[in-house]
Amino acid sequence: MTPVYSSGFQPNPLDTIDVLAFVLCSPNAFVPGGDKADMAAVVELIQPAKEEAIRRWQEARNQKMVS
Repeated sequence: MTPVYSSGFQPNPLDTIDVLAFVLCSPNAFVPGGDKADMAAVVELIQPAKEEAIRRWQEARNQKMVS
């Protein structure tokens, strides 16, 4: 896992820790100082991305088990 403080950080969608860090990350991290409308927009956008991250991780994990 690449350190989070790295300017070039790109989460690995196959790495459990990276996926969990993204999924468990509060929407506040994406809207520092934002108002309620900003927060609602981020939640609306980020929730499907979190669900997709979990789906892809699970799919990759299942493929790895089959191989």
